[in-house]
Amino acid sequence: MPKIKIWGRSSSSNVQAALWCLAELELDFDRIDAGLMYGVVDTLDYARMNPNKTIPTLVDGDQQPLFETGAILRYLGGRYGDDRFWPEDISARAQIDKWAEWAKINTVDKFTWPIFWKVVRTAPSKRDPVLIAENLEILNRYLAIADERLAHHAFLAGADFTLADIQFGHVLYRYFDIELDRHDFAHIRRYYDDMVKRPAFERCVMVSYDELAVSD
Repeated sequence: MPKIKIWGRSSSSNVQAALWCLAELELDFDRIDAGLMYGVVDTLDYARMNPNKTIPTLVDGDQQPLFETGAILRYLGGRYGDDRFWPEDISARAQIDKWAEWAKINTVDKFTWPIFWKVVRTAPSKRDPVLIAENLEILNRYLAIADERLAHHAFLAGADFTLADIQFGHVLYRYFDIELDRHDFAHIRRYYDDMVKRPAFERCVMVSYDELAVSD
């Protein structure tokens, strides 16, 4: 069976989500560095696979290339996941999918660019602590929803680890690692402490992002 190939640098949180999913599903894959300092995405061959010239891009054997992390996760879950991770029943699947979409729109998108990039990808002398604090307050509104959810459930969508946890959990390493005036979300902290015990999370998500840092 042809091996899965995925293009994208390991320091990309979007790539990390896909890699975490691959590792949780115990799939064999090759990763090719691409994006930012690694280039590749501007080549004609890459553009044929992904006209957006973004990462990640995934090719599973003789299947057509896939881009957009959410689409990649749903494909992997549908083809290789069990019925708890990504159920066949459309109603059960929708309950997981709603939390996966919620996490992408309301936590990932409100953390990565508005906060992480303004802390790590911005030189210290050019950082705007007021703007970062304002953006963190916006994120906190949604983290409070997740915290309340996790007060009653082991995982974001319920009792089992699912695709929704990959969409939500893959940014938590950075959230807890960078210097931030974090609110005390006790249930998210418990959840995160459980995530770091997962070998696939440690391997694919708890990865250095030093190459992204900008200094004065």
